[in-house]
Amino acid sequence: MLEYLRNAAEKPLAKFLIAILAFSFIGWGVAEWIFGGGMNDTALVSVGDAEISVNQFTNAKSQMLGGMSREQQRSIYTDAHATKSFNNYVMGDLTSQQMVRNRAHDLGFVVSDHRIAREIRNVPVFQENGKFSAERFDNALAANGLTEDRLAEILRNDITRTMVLGPMGEKIKTPDFAVDAMYNARYATREIEYRVVNFKDFGIKKPTDEMLKTYYAQHPKMLPETRTVSYVFVSADMSKPDEVDAGMERMTRVEDEIIAGDTLANAAKKHGAKFVQLKPFARNGAANDANITPQMVAQIFNMEPGTDSEMIEAKKGFMIIHLDAVNPAHNAEFTSVKNELIPEWTRTEKRKMAYEKANGILVDLNANNKWSGATKKTVTRTEGAPVAVLSDAFNNAVGTNKIVETPDAFYVLSIKSAIAPKVDAKKKAALRAEMEQMTQYQIQADYNKFLQRKYPVKIHSKVYNRYIEK
Repeated sequence: MLEYLRNAAEKPLAKFLIAILAFSFIGWGVAEWIFGGGMNDTALVSVGDAEISVNQFTNAKSQMLGGMSREQQRSIYTDAHATKSFNNYVMGDLTSQQMVRNRAHDLGFVVSDHRIAREIRNVPVFQENGKFSAERFDNALAANGLTEDRLAEILRNDITRTMVLGPMGEKIKTPDFAVDAMYNARYATREIEYRVVNFKDFGIKKPTDEMLKTYYAQHPKMLPETRTVSYVFVSADMSKPDEVDAGMERMTRVEDEIIAGDTLANAAKKHGAKFVQLKPFARNGAANDANITPQMVAQIFNMEPGTDSEMIEAKKGFMIIHLDAVNPAHNAEFTSVKNELIPEWTRTEKRKMAYEKANGILVDLNANNKWSGATKKTVTRTEGAPVAVLSDAFNNAVGTNKIVETPDAFYVLSIKSAIAPKVDAKKKAALRAEMEQMTQYQIQADYNKFLQRKYPVKIHSKVYNRYIEK
C-alpha cells in the first residue's frame, strides 16, 4: 500500500488516500491530547511512581464483597452513600498496600517464590497427617474462590507488609524518669482555698425596652439563610422492578411537562403525581418532610433560585425538586426576640455585679495575704472542685491567687501547696504500659505520614470519575 502511494503520489486517488491517512493520524493525536494521555489509560491512582489500575480495584472490590453477607452486599449496591464509602475503603486499602510495596522496593526487600512455597506448605489447612496435601490445597482454593497466583500475591503482600511495618510494632521501653514524671503529674494533689460568688445572689430589676435595645445592638440575633422548595413525587415500591419501571415512566412524563414550561403543580396534577410545598428551612435544620433527606438538603442549598433538580430516586419513589426562593440571613426584628433578651440581659448584669465583688475579694487577699470564710480542700486533677477550678489549680504555681469563671459563678482561688503522691506499684505499671502504647501509636502515625510524603497519592480524575464516581 505504501509502495503504491509512493509510486503514484501525483495521482488524484493517491492524494485522496494520503489525506485520509493524515487525518486519521491527526485525529488519533487530538484524541490522545483531549483524553489526557490515551484512550486506553486505566490508571485510577498514582502512588509515587506506581499506579493502581481499574482491574486491581475491581478485583479487590470483588474479593471484599465475597467475604460479606448478602444483606451487607445489598446495602452497598442499593445505598449510594454506602457504595461511595465502600469504594473509598477499597481504594484506601489498595493505596496503603502500594505504599508498602514501594517502600519494600526502595529498601531492596524481596519475597522469593521459594519463601512463598514454604509458607504455603506450612499452612495447617493445607496439610494432612503433618504433610502438605495437594488435594486439600486445591479444595481450599476452590472453596474461597482463589487461584494459586492470587494466593501467592496475598501471601507476598502480607510478608512484605511485615518486613516493612514489623519494626513499627515493636514496643519501646519508656524510661523510668518519664514514668515517674507522668505518675507525679497524674496522681499529685494540691491544697487550695476558694470563695464562691454566685451570679444568682444578686437582684436585678426588670429591664426597660431602652435597656434591651441597647443590649440587642451589642448582641444581635442573626437568623440563618432559609430556602423554600416544592417538589413533585411519584410513589413506587423500590424493591419491585415493575413498580420502579412504571414510576420512572410516569415521572418522565411529568419531567417532560416541566421542561416544556409547565409548573410542578400543573405537571403533577396532569399525571396524578403528588405536589408538595414546604415551609422555609435552614441548611442545618430539618425540612420536616420524610422524603427530604440530608443529602437532598445539601443539594437544595447548592441550587439556584427558580431551578429544578434532575429526577431523584427516593426511598419510596421518584422526585423532582424546585427551589422556589432563597431567604438570605438577616438580623431578627427586636420585637420578635424581646422576650428572649430579658434572661440574657439579666444574666449579663448579674455577672457584672458578681465580678465586681469577686475582684474586690481578690484585691483584699493580695493585699493582706489572708481571708475569712474560705473553703479549704485537697483536690486531684479530676475531683474536689469544678473542672475550671481544678484546671487552674494545677496549671498555676503554688502561691497564685486568681479569679476563675464557671458558667454560674466566679471562684476566687488561692493555691496553697502541692502534695506528692504515694507510690502504687500497680498504678505505675499500668501507666508505663499506657505510655508505651502511646509511643508506639505515635511512631506508627509518624511513619505513615512519612510514607504519604515519600509516595504521594494522585487521583487520575477522568478515569476515577468514569469508573468509580459514575
